[in-house]
Amino acid sequence: MGKKIKKEVEPPPKDVFDPLTIESKKAATVVLMLHSPEEDILAKACEAIYRFALKGEENKATLLELGAVEPLTKLLTHEDKIVRRNATMIFGILASNNDVKKLLRELDVMNSIIAQLAPEEEVVIHEFASLCLANMSAEYTSKVQIFEQGGLEPLIRLLSSPDPDVKKNSIECIYNLVQDFHCRTTIQELNAIPPVLELLKSEYPIIQLLALKTLGLLTNEKESRVMLRENQGLDLLIKILETKEMNDLHIEALSVIANCLEDMDTMMLIQQTGGLKKLLTFAENSTIPDIQKNAAKAITKAAYDPENRKLFHEQEVEKCLISLLGSENDGPKIAASQAISAMCENSSSKDYFNHQGIPQLIQLLKSDNEEVKEAGALALANLTTCNPANANAAAEADGIEPLINTLSCKRDGAIANAATVLTNMATKEPLRVSIQSHSIMNALIAPLRSTNTVVQSRAALTVAAMACDVEARMELKNAGGLEPLVELLHSKNEEVRRHASWAVMVCASDDLIATDLCRLGALDILEEINLSVSRKNKFSEAAYNKLLNNNLPLKYSQTGYLSSCDIISDGFYDYGRITNGTKLLSLKELSLQEPNDTQRAIFLINSKSSDVCPPPSMEEKSSDFGYGRSISSSSSLRRASREKSSAGFGSPTEEKSEPTSGRNTVLSKSATKERGSRKIRGKKEEEKVKEEEEILLVPKMTAESPEKEWYPPSDPTFCLYIYEVTKTILPVTNIKEQIEALAKYVAEKMGGPIAKERLHEFSWELHISELKFQLKSNVIPIGQIKKGIFYHRALLFKALADKIGVGCSLVRGEYGRAWNEVKLMDKSRKGVFGCLPPPETYIVDLMFYPGELMKLKSKEADLYRFL
Repeated sequence: MGKKIKKEVEPPPKDVFDPLTIESKKAATVVLMLHSPEEDILAKACEAIYRFALKGEENKATLLELGAVEPLTKLLTHEDKIVRRNATMIFGILASNNDVKKLLRELDVMNSIIAQLAPEEEVVIHEFASLCLANMSAEYTSKVQIFEQGGLEPLIRLLSSPDPDVKKNSIECIYNLVQDFHCRTTIQELNAIPPVLELLKSEYPIIQLLALKTLGLLTNEKESRVMLRENQGLDLLIKILETKEMNDLHIEALSVIANCLEDMDTMMLIQQTGGLKKLLTFAENSTIPDIQKNAAKAITKAAYDPENRKLFHEQEVEKCLISLLGSENDGPKIAASQAISAMCENSSSKDYFNHQGIPQLIQLLKSDNEEVKEAGALALANLTTCNPANANAAAEADGIEPLINTLSCKRDGAIANAATVLTNMATKEPLRVSIQSHSIMNALIAPLRSTNTVVQSRAALTVAAMACDVEARMELKNAGGLEPLVELLHSKNEEVRRHASWAVMVCASDDLIATDLCRLGALDILEEINLSVSRKNKFSEAAYNKLLNNNLPLKYSQTGYLSSCDIISDGFYDYGRITNGTKLLSLKELSLQEPNDTQRAIFLINSKSSDVCPPPSMEEKSSDFGYGRSISSSSSLRRASREKSSAGFGSPTEEKSEPTSGRNTVLSKSATKERGSRKIRGKKEEEKVKEEEEILLVPKMTAESPEKEWYPPSDPTFCLYIYEVTKTILPVTNIKEQIEALAKYVAEKMGGPIAKERLHEFSWELHISELKFQLKSNVIPIGQIKKGIFYHRALLFKALADKIGVGCSLVRGEYGRAWNEVKLMDKSRKGVFGCLPPPETYIVDLMFYPGELMKLKSKEADLYRFL
C-alpha cells in the first residue's frame, strides 16, 4: 500500500478578495451596507437593523435620519427571498413611526408591500407585511392607496391564515379601511362577512374584538346585515352575550346587534329564537354601564322601524328603559332617554310613560351633565308632542322650573328640546298660565338671540304659544324680546322665518306692541318677504296683515280696502294707491312737504280738537291758514271747539270693534245713554269752553322754544260733523235708516247730489287746489272739503260710520272711484229650516241718489263702481 500524500489547498485566484468578517457597533455603518450588491451582506445588515429598530422609537427615528428607509424600500423587490423577508420585517416595525409613514407615502411603496401578501410568500413575510399595512392604514391617505392598489382582497384572504398574528394584523387593517364608505361597499362584493365571522371563534380576544368592531362598521349597510344573518352570525353574537367569560366583548357585540335590529327580518328572527327577551333582560340586569348603554342604543336603532316598536312594546321594553334611567352612570341614562324618544312613535308606549318615566326624565334636567339634560329634554319633547296627558304629567312632576332653567343651558339641543316641551305644555291654558308665572318670556330672550337656527325656530314658536295673553306680551316687550324677534324675520332659514312671523302675528294683537314692532321695522321686513315667491309663507302674510291693521293708512294705500273691522281713528290719512315695496311717508313728513299741483292731495281724518294741541300764538290766530286750525276766525274755532266738547270728543261707540247688522238694540241703548248723560255733562263742558276761550284770548308771554313739537292738523269741521251725526243719526234704531240718513248727510256736506250727466261739470279739482294753496300743504283735513266726489265722500262716510258704530267697508276703485259696502238682512227671504238667511251686501250711493242702496253686482251698483 503506497504512502498517502496530503493534497495541498490551491491558493485563491489573485483577482478574488479574501473573506472579511466585520463587527460594527454603529448603525450608520450598517445603513451603508444596505447599498452592497452582496445578498449575504444585505441579509445580515437587514437583520441587524431589524433588531435595532425593535429596541424603541428613538432607534426608528435614528434610522430615518441616517437615510435607511429609501434603500430598504428597494430591497422589498429584491430577488433574494431572505433579503426580501428581512426588509419586510423592518418595515413592519418602522411603520409605527409617523415620520416613517409619511416618507413611505411619498416614496409610493404601497404596491411593493401589498405584493408581499401573495400566497406563495412565507408566513413571516405575511405577518410583517400585514403589520406594516395595519400601521399605515391609520392614515386616510394610506387607506386610499391601499384600497386603490387592490390591498383589500389579499387581506381578506389572509383572514383564513393559520397564523394568529397574520389574522390579527389583517383584520386590524380591514377595520381601519372599512371606516370609509367605498371600502365597505367593495368588501361586500368580496364576500368578507364569512371569514370575519369565523374570527369570532378565535381563542385570542384581541382578534375577536377587532372582528366585532369591523362587523359594527360593516353592518351599517343593509347587504352586510343580510349576509351576517344568512351566515348564522346572530347565533354567534348571542352566544358571546351569554358567555360571562367574554364580558369584555359584550359592548361591541351589542353594537353589532343594534345595527342588525334595524332590519325587520333580523328582528323577527331574534324574537322567534328568544334573543330579544334575552337582550332586554341582559340590558336590565347588567351592572356594566357601557353594556347597558349599548343595549339601549340597540333598542334605539331598532325602534326607528314601526314594526320593531310594536314588538318591543309587546316585550315591555319600557320597563327596561325606565330601569336604565335610574343608573348611576350618565351613559345609560343618555342612551335610555334616546331609546324612549324613539319608542314615542308608538302611541301605546307613549301612554305607558305617562305613568312612569316622565318624573325620572324631569330629574335628568337637573343633572350637571349637559348631555344628560339634552337627552332628557329630547325624550320629554317627543313624549309631550300631541299628548296633553303627558304634558300634564310633566307639569305635575314639577317640570316647569327645570325646563325653563334648561333654556339657559350651553347645549343647543337641550335648549331647543326644552322650548318644544314648553310649547307643547302651553296648549293647555292652566299650564300656560303656570309657565307664564315663571317669567318664561325673560328666559326666552337668550334663545331668540342664539346663532343656532333650530334654537331660534323653537324659541320663536314658544313665544307664539306663550304670547296668547296680554301679560305675557307685555313681559316680552319689557324684557326687550321684540328686537331679537324682529331680527329673526331676516333669517335665511325657512322654519325660523315662519315661526318668527307666527310670533309677530300673535304679539301684534296689542296695538301698543304692534306699534313697537312697526317701529322696529317688522312691517317693512315682512313686506319684503312677501314680495319674494321663495321666502314668503302663510304666517308672514298673516303677520303682515295683522300689522297692517295697526297701520290703516298703509293698508288702504296698498290694498284699497278697509273692512268693517278696520275702524278709522284719528291720524288716518288717504295717500292714494301705492304699489307693494313703496315706502309710505309718515303724516308729519307729508305735512311738511311743499304743496304740489302734480301730486294728489292727501286727506286726513282727525277729530282731536285744538285744545289737545298747544294754544295758538297771535300770529296763528290772525292767519287764514295753519295746517287746518281755522280758515276763518278765532270765534269760529271756539264755536267748533264748544260743539266738539258737547259731543264728548267722539262717539260713545268709538271703541266698538266689528259692528254687525243686528245692532239695533245696542245702538238704541247707546243713544239712550248719550241723551241721558248729555245734561249731566252740561255744566262741566260749559266751564271747559270758558277756559278754552280764556286760553285763546291770553297772548303768549313766554318765549317759544326753538323747535316746536309737531301736531297733526286739527279739523274743527269734522268734529262738528261727528257731533251732528251723533245727535241726529245715532239715536235712529233702524240700521237701514241710519245708513240712508248718513249717506244724505255726507252728500250734503260734499256738494250735494250730482246728476250723472253733469258730473263732468262738478269742479272739485279747483276746490282741492285752492285748499292746498290756502293750507300751504298737500294734506287736507276731510272737513275742509266742500266739493267732493266718489273717493272723498266714501272716506267721510266710513269715518263717520265708524264713529257711530255703523258697520261698513271702504273700497277703492279705478279712476277716482271709491264706495262703501254695508251688510243688511233681507227679511223677505227665508233661511234654511227657519234660520235667518245670511245678510246681503249693498253699495251706498253718495253721489247721484244719496241714500239709495244698490245690491252688490247689480247693474246699478256696477255703473256706480265702474266707468
